[in-house]
Amino acid sequence: MPGSDASSKTEFSSIGKNTLRPDAVEKVTGKAIFGADVQPSKALVAKVLGSTLAHARIGSIATSKAAALPGVKSIVTGEDFAGTAFNGVGNFVRDNMAIEKVLYHGHPVAAVAAVSAAVAEKALSLISVEYETLPVILDIESSLHPDTPALHEGYEGAPGNICETEEVRKGDVEAGFAEADLVLERTYTSPMVHQGYIEPPACTAVYSETTPSRIWTSTQGHFLIRTMVSAMLGIELSQLNVIPTEIGGGFGGKNVPYQEVIALLLSKKAAMPVKMVMTREQILRTAGPGAAFRGCYRIGVKKDGTLTALEASIALDSGAFPGAPLHGAMDTLCTHYRIPNVKVDGCSVLTNKPTVRAYRGPGGPQAVFGTESLVNELADELGLDPIELRLKNAVQDGDPYCGGEFRASSMVQCLEAAEASDHYQADVPEGAARAIAAAYWHNGGGPSSAEVHMNADGTVNVTTGSADLSGTRVVLAMQVAEALGIPVEQVTASVADTENVGYNFVSGGSRTAFVTGLAVIEAATDAKEQIIQRAASGWNVAADRIEWKAGTMTNPDSGEEMSMKQVLRKAPYTGGSITGKSSLTLAANLAPSFMVHICDVDVDRETGQSRILRYTVVQDAGKAVHPSLVEGQLQGGAVQGIGWAMNEEYIYDRDGRLDNPGFLDYRIPLASDLPMIDTIVVEVPNPLHPYGVKGVGEGGVIPPLAAVASAIGKAVGAPMTDLPCSPPRVLKAIKAVNSR
Repeated sequence: MPGSDASSKTEFSSIGKNTLRPDAVEKVTGKAIFGADVQPSKALVAKVLGSTLAHARIGSIATSKAAALPGVKSIVTGEDFAGTAFNGVGNFVRDNMAIEKVLYHGHPVAAVAAVSAAVAEKALSLISVEYETLPVILDIESSLHPDTPALHEGYEGAPGNICETEEVRKGDVEAGFAEADLVLERTYTSPMVHQGYIEPPACTAVYSETTPSRIWTSTQGHFLIRTMVSAMLGIELSQLNVIPTEIGGGFGGKNVPYQEVIALLLSKKAAMPVKMVMTREQILRTAGPGAAFRGCYRIGVKKDGTLTALEASIALDSGAFPGAPLHGAMDTLCTHYRIPNVKVDGCSVLTNKPTVRAYRGPGGPQAVFGTESLVNELADELGLDPIELRLKNAVQDGDPYCGGEFRASSMVQCLEAAEASDHYQADVPEGAARAIAAAYWHNGGGPSSAEVHMNADGTVNVTTGSADLSGTRVVLAMQVAEALGIPVEQVTASVADTENVGYNFVSGGSRTAFVTGLAVIEAATDAKEQIIQRAASGWNVAADRIEWKAGTMTNPDSGEEMSMKQVLRKAPYTGGSITGKSSLTLAANLAPSFMVHICDVDVDRETGQSRILRYTVVQDAGKAVHPSLVEGQLQGGAVQGIGWAMNEEYIYDRDGRLDNPGFLDYRIPLASDLPMIDTIVVEVPNPLHPYGVKGVGEGGVIPPLAAVASAIGKAVGAPMTDLPCSPPRVLKAIKAVNSR
């Protein structure tokens, strides 16, 4: 790993500048190639038949009429995956295509590849499925009830419908509550929600018996797609090349296969390319939403604001298969506070709903909703400023953390920045209410690989396998430019397919700028050392004596200078072209960041309609490599969290059918719904990165649930413990307060 001496550096040549994104022009002019833009010659169109029931045993699937339809080239059903076991990859197979049972409404039961979309749709209508209806489990309480039958017979998980458990223990909670002057207890719930990415998942597959098969897909992790599809179909990794396209949003929802294995199997059967694009309805019904949540919390505090104990029992709705972010919820629930006595029990449970996937800071928004809402109530009950109460209990450097201790902890700095902000210092508008919420996010690790190719004209090509979700190519190019001391305009970064760069984990977990950033710096340093060695050989001096500055080397004996470009021009004839390489793996939790949000809300007491008047995000970035992109990440996360708090929810009928499978009824925030989101970027350098970088992508979505709900609760005079704070729910709370 590169050294950390530069992490305290304040002046950089490239880092900290708002460099133009090289992909911006192609995207705004429509030239960028997204998943649905890939169109091989003679590609078939594939469509999926979804279950009409939320839970049923499959009696039979008759496909002969569909197969006889002119233009139909191949059909796939669960029979093609017969014998697939539960657990591991088998869960993903069964989630992609129902085997023996359907487990949620829309669960794929068959797929057809045909010469046109019209023919494929007609073929679907000719497929007949016989079902034996089974009882439907739709919520956490029902799933946990002892009389509820297990969703999966023979599933090797925890008892009944519990598929995962975890616990946290610290100190003695009962002794902690005995010390408290005030104890509050609440139960909080939040619904299943969707990431709301704009681009539908799309893929094109070409199966080959002799050369590697290919899949083009819009994904956050094409190496993970290769791993999973290869395992599902029993083919070697070397026989599958996954090619990433541009991606129109993911937020954690595009980490795993939805269609790829089906498309490749259809292509194998048809011996032709197959293309699949999900509809918006299919996305909302089947494509990995964020988990619903239920948590019972109890917290104790002394009169001076010292937190003494926290106890919680939380459960997340995993949907039809394991996938809920239980560990993320457990990790974020109270890590940002010094609480001496903690007892948290967590589980995830199975229901007849689509299997949940990651959603930006997975598990954090739900768990922190309960903690921060209660902390706000404590401050009100004790008559303490909510920031001062948090400052009294904030974690600091040296506090225990993940088997070690916090380093470069910025909770205090973020709270102080929030307290000093224009927003917090301003008066609360008349008739409105203000609340804050704080949080922590651990930031991910994992493997990343990079190659830095040095060209004869002095330009540089950087290749990684990290999908670019939000401008990370320019962020990686800037880090390479900084490492080499050259203008960023000389550096071009690209995302390679699985055949042309070493393994990279998914672009998620706030890991790309940090972990892949370290990989490109290490690769650039490798290339730089090779260049210096070439110059040293020519001058006949020791390489470690040569000074490098802004891409120019100086002979320590003669004072002669030689540019990087001069060395590279001769490189093919002095030992070969120069490429720097790196492949590394980092543990998660190495670069935690902290954030504080401030929210002003106005509530119409006649209608229950809430309106955000002002919103400020304070977050630590370690060092903002590209300040405007960091600002965009903080604003985007806040907007998603605000939508989660105010409007968004999956609404199911009693039979398990989603009633709002479209953006007309599943309402994400519009620009007209929101004020400008103000941002304050705190920079507490990460000592494990040479430029001090920390991840920023996920933390912004965590505090809004509590900040918004607490502000609305203040406005109506009662805690808002159930999300979303939609007008009917807020109006109900107002009426309950008025009837007291």
